[in-house]
Amino acid sequence: MRPRSTSRHGVTRLATASLAALGVVALSACGARVDSGSAAPTTAESCVDTSGDTVKIGFLNSLSGTMAISEQTVHDSLQLAAEEINADGGVLGKQLDVVSEDGQSEPTVFAEKAGKLITSDCVAAVFGGWTSASRKAMLPVFESQDSLLFYPVQYEGLESSPNIFYTGATTNQQIVPALDYLAEQGVTSLFLVGSDYVFPRTANKIINAYAQAHGIEIVGEEYAPLGHTDFSTIVNKVRSADADAVFNTLNGDSNVAFFKEYNNAGLSADEMPVVSVSIAEEEVGGIGVKNIEGQLTAWNYYQTVDSPENDAFVEAFKAAYGQDRPTSDPMEAAYTSLHLWAAMVEKAGSFAVDDVVAAADGVTYDAPEGHVVVNGENHHIAKTSLVGEIGADGLIHTVWSSEQPIEPDPYLEGYDWAEGLS
Repeated sequence: MRPRSTSRHGVTRLATASLAALGVVALSACGARVDSGSAAPTTAESCVDTSGDTVKIGFLNSLSGTMAISEQTVHDSLQLAAEEINADGGVLGKQLDVVSEDGQSEPTVFAEKAGKLITSDCVAAVFGGWTSASRKAMLPVFESQDSLLFYPVQYEGLESSPNIFYTGATTNQQIVPALDYLAEQGVTSLFLVGSDYVFPRTANKIINAYAQAHGIEIVGEEYAPLGHTDFSTIVNKVRSADADAVFNTLNGDSNVAFFKEYNNAGLSADEMPVVSVSIAEEEVGGIGVKNIEGQLTAWNYYQTVDSPENDAFVEAFKAAYGQDRPTSDPMEAAYTSLHLWAAMVEKAGSFAVDDVVAAADGVTYDAPEGHVVVNGENHHIAKTSLVGEIGADGLIHTVWSSEQPIEPDPYLEGYDWAEGLS
């Protein structure tokens, strides 16, 4: 069964059926949000050409703007996966012909470029996006055109779509385990810091519900626009609140400014640890190890994962892009997404969207992060949760693991304290 684009209560999600094919995104001084617009157009017939020796796929990542610090590496890992698949004979005997587009860190551009890839370039699937604002802007485009998006980044959950496969973590595979870890460490108060758009706002709504149910006090909640670089006021508020820990949902290069200011203010991991859910190995270099050493992250993959599959992945990525280039969770999830799509197509014996979706359930891949399995009902994948500490070597080292993959629960149906959130 293909997942409906609805919440678990059957209410059509905001910014889906009511958005135009290219999405209408309101940008304000407080960041980017997806707003409703006109009705989506009638589904167009696919123009994907499978008659030759090649088939087109699209990569859509921010190669410029505030999110480029994070998304360039996703683009590179997708290229690596495509090269590996082509070297292994392609998909159904056809070589992958990659069409790359720059989302420019703007949700409206993501929606526009998604439409171009589907209707002009006639790609069989698109891989990319990072911010939830970009995903929500693209979602009605893919649904109205009945095309496929493979989205590689952890996100706030409370969503599923028949036209999106989510290969990053949903909330119960990242944020909830991170909160469980903090609670186990004796944390009884949190300060929330995030970028001002849909992911941090929704994530913090979930964190507030968790905190209320588990006796954790939220002593402050502050937001900054994407790309914001002056964190002196917010850091002063954090220091004055004197929380046990900070939960950080900032995205992009705002993290550089935040952690430099945090360090300059004399705050440290020993005094007030920060757990981040959007900082991976790629961002550590930009922030500077001295500014972030000892701080915590919650992900499902680190370069330091010990497995033959990860050893091969790290070696191949560094051989392709340089020994100084780290691997990280979002780019690993993107790499995995392309291999999963290829496996779905092979299982279906077809590039057609309906055939691929019908074949998706139970498709597996021995990824660098571990064994992953596609859930055909909600289009997410089972993932192992990890909490890591940033080391002096600039890498992230696991301090806690769920040990086994966690089944995706995007609507948090298995958590009593989350009732009413979706």
